[in-house]
Formats: sequence, C-alpha cells, structure tokens
Amino acid sequence: MVSTHGYVAANPPLGAPDTGGQVVYVIELSKKLAQLGYKVDIWTRRFEDQPEIDTINEDVRVIRAPCGGKEFIPKEYLYRKLPEWTENALRYIKKHKLEYQFINSHYWDAGLASQHLAEVLDVPHVHTPHSLGSWKKKEMEADHPEDQHTFEEKYNFSRRIHHENTLYKEADLIIATTPPQYDFITTDYHVPAEDIRMIPPGYDDNRFFPMSEPSRKAAMERLGFKGKTIACVGRLAENKGFDLLVDAFAVVAERNEEAHLRLAVGVENPDQPPQLLKELKQKVKDYKLGERVTITGSISDEDLPDFYRAADVFALPSRYEPFGMTAVEAMACGTPTVLTVHGGLYRAIAYGEHALYADSFDKEDFGITLLKPIRYPALRSRLSRNGSHRVRSLFTWTGIAQQLLKAVEGRDSASFNVTRRSYRDLWSEDV
Repeated sequence: MVSTHGYVAANPPLGAPDTGGQVVYVIELSKKLAQLGYKVDIWTRRFEDQPEIDTINEDVRVIRAPCGGKEFIPKEYLYRKLPEWTENALRYIKKHKLEYQFINSHYWDAGLASQHLAEVLDVPHVHTPHSLGSWKKKEMEADHPEDQHTFEEKYNFSRRIHHENTLYKEADLIIATTPPQYDFITTDYHVPAEDIRMIPPGYDDNRFFPMSEPSRKAAMERLGFKGKTIACVGRLAENKGFDLLVDAFAVVAERNEEAHLRLAVGVENPDQPPQLLKELKQKVKDYKLGERVTITGSISDEDLPDFYRAADVFALPSRYEPFGMTAVEAMACGTPTVLTVHGGLYRAIAYGEHALYADSFDKEDFGITLLKPIRYPALRSRLSRNGSHRVRSLFTWTGIAQQLLKAVEGRDSASFNVTRRSYRDLWSEDV
C-alpha cells in the first residue's frame, strides 16, 4: 500500500491535515488483506518526529521514507518532492530484500510515486484515486464561480489533472469507489472500461453496529447529547459543507424547539482556530443558534461509534463527496442518515428505505429532510433497521478486500468483466 500524504499511522490523528477517510481506508483494507494471507507494508512519507517503522500487527506495518525535510507538506504540492521519496523507498526495499506481489496506491500523489516503484520492481500497479481533480474542479467552479481565480494556487488543478491523465493510462488497473467516479474516469480521462473496476470503500463491522435503546441513551448521556440531535463529523474543510448544514439547521430549529446540532470538526490546533472555523461560529451567531449548536474538536476513535449511535439523525452535507465513509458508519450504527446528492453514496440507497437524501445547497430541502426522521418514528425505525442492513450487505472490509484481490488476479480476464458490471449494477438498481 502506498499513501504518501497526511499522518499515516497505526493510530492516526484523524482530523489532522490531510488525515481522514483515506487513511482509515488504507489501514482497514491492509488489515483485511493480512487476514486473507498477505503481509502488507503501508508506505508513506516520514516527517516531523515520526519513527521509520510503525507496527500495526504482526502482518501489517507502516514504513516511512523521508523527502522534502521534516515539515508537513500539503497534498496539493507534495508531488514535487516525490522523486526523492521514491529513491529512498527503493534503497530501503533493496537493502532489506523486500519483494511485493502488487502495489496499491492511493490518491494521485502516491500514484505518481508508485508508478515509478512498480516499473523498477516489475510488479503490477493498482491505483485507487479516492477523488478526481477534474470532478472537484467542476464542482468548485459551479459552486464558487467568484473564487475561480484562487483555485489554481490553492488546489494546483492543472498539474494534478495533467498527472492524473498520465497515471491512469500507465497503471495496470484503476479502482473507482463509486459509480459517478467510474463514469468520470471513463469520460473525462478517457480510460478504457476494461482497465477500471468499481469497488466501494468499506467499514469495520466489528465496531460499527446498532445497539439497544438503553445503550443508546447511555451513550447520549455520556457524550452530552440533548434533545433531538442532528450530528455531523469530519475534518474541517470547505468541501465538507458544515456551513451548509448550519443553514439547513436554521430551517430545522424554526420548526422543532427540541432540535440541536452537534458538529465534530477536526482542526490542527484548537488554540489557533482557522478561518473556516471562525466563519462557522460566526454563522451560528448570526442565526442566533448559539444555545442549540455545539461545535467540538475531533471525536476520538474509541468514542466514534457511540457518537453515531447517540444522534437522532446523522447528516452528510458535503459540497463534493466521492463516497462518504462517515455516513456508511452512521448507517451501520442504526442512525437515520441524510445524504448530500453531490456525491456517490446516495446512488447506493433507496430513498425512504435505507436513508434519505437532499440537495445540501438548498437549505429548505436539506433542512426539511433532516426533520423527517425526528417527526416520524415509523420512518426513523425503518431507516435505522434497513440502513444498517444495507451497508452490511455492501461495505464490509472483508468483502472489499476479496474484491480487490479478485480484481488484481483477474485484471486480464474477460470473465471478470461480467462480475464487475453486475456489481456496479447493484449500486445503480432501482430498488
């Protein structure tokens, strides 16, 4: 596994810069591959005071190769330092006589480094983009046309898309995680369908599962939830749409005096809040919702399942969300969930059966939708029960790992195309 940016570790500081769902994905998938008989090295960048080796279990470890000095480097610009990273990684591999059956890279920066590794080591390279520069650029231009002049400096779209085009043609196999992502890779990047497989992310069903109502109430009390709580969790980033959720909650608050909003946003330094957090708190103040909105830092990994269970509704309000792992985890815990339509996950569910979805840019639409599970107990009960069943049938890590291995082993097999298409159809079916 190669995931070069962020804080990749046995116990990653989720919510730290560039450290979120992708890191969870890489670690959990690696653990399941180990259970299926592999020994897995997760290669990443060494910076700050991190150790060279971090042991996850007897079959999975993190190996860190240095590049670009000891300071944190944002993922948009890390690619400039990756030739140094690759050379250091190759020296380590040669020194310790390591042999790999295949390389699975994650995000475009790791993809560039991994393509070089794969060519030198003569092993297959499987690339998982997680997000796409072309898709993100189009979404942001549509949502914030007035800020287009800042996008290039902030997100480096031109270099990213250029390198993605090259990478997707050179890699042996591309793993799309949602149907929209599959479509974008074929249309915007002109990758042949036979070079792509559609495999969604997974979740840990040993941690995220429903509990009894008394246990849920105990979690509410322990975590300080009150009234009818709408919850959201994620790293503090504009695309996550926390501000859009506050807009929608203002609609909810007008119609239900018991409603509260709980936002758990990951920030690097709580003592020096970033501008986005200041703007978020100002928006809450402008709506006069200070008594009904609670903004906290990141939730600990240990408390995360109970955070989901304690909520009456979980919201995924993102402006752009290739998948939406937090929503899958919340559904797995039996929490009624409202999804943004600006992402891929909503296409995997039946509206009113497994979850609800709405346009997060339309505060009335999103707000009224958030209200429905609170107002109607029968709907809440159905979403809780069927939502957890749905994600368990599609998104466990064991199933994801098995699909990845089958894709790698059968990447040149015509018969595998039938399996890939039938699975993709499962996501798109009109349930």
